[in-house]
Amino acid sequence: MKDVKKYLAEFIGTFVLVLVACGVAGQTGGSLGVTSVAFGLVIVAMAYSIGNVSGCHINPAVSIAMLCAKKMSLKDFIGYVVAQFLGAIAGAAVLMAIVGDAGKLGCNALYNDNAGISFVIEAILTCIFVLTILGVTSKQENSSIAGLVIGGALTLVHLLGINFTGTSVNPARSFGPALIAGNLSGIWVFLLAPLVGGILAAVIYGFLSEKE
Repeated sequence: MKDVKKYLAEFIGTFVLVLVACGVAGQTGGSLGVTSVAFGLVIVAMAYSIGNVSGCHINPAVSIAMLCAKKMSLKDFIGYVVAQFLGAIAGAAVLMAIVGDAGKLGCNALYNDNAGISFVIEAILTCIFVLTILGVTSKQENSSIAGLVIGGALTLVHLLGINFTGTSVNPARSFGPALIAGNLSGIWVFLLAPLVGGILAAVIYGFLSEKE
């Protein structure tokens, strides 16, 4: 039952992220400031609501970093990722039912139709975001402010990335809207690049925090 609750929490968190934050992005035309803040605030809200249940990953890139850092089991990793993708798809489906316009689901897009540059951008931004998570969650005394720091970090990477790719840094967040919108063109970039960024963050943090 404990595992089910964790997976359900991840489903709910990712559902809310896509429904609310992608909804804001779609309704505001991807406005830089408003969309960035929306994504950051959703993370803050979810961190303080489901964080004590699942850790509030709501992002496969975060989960793969935790797996690499040996902070979660392979079983939980698989359960988390499945729940995250299902939550994202459900969130996008509800959003589509509300707005009735596939163009307002907050989908990501390649920067100048260049997959290579988009991949690098997404990997770097994800690395920055996940590195922040690994750092702030490494000490118990940070628990009271972790949600704010992580939400702030997500806002920060969105401020840079929105004008390039719309900012994914989250494979589930990208896949759900793309699937419901019926546009999976270039989706592989937004599935793989954040995972690479998450793994890179785990490697960097592991090296920096390794005791002599």
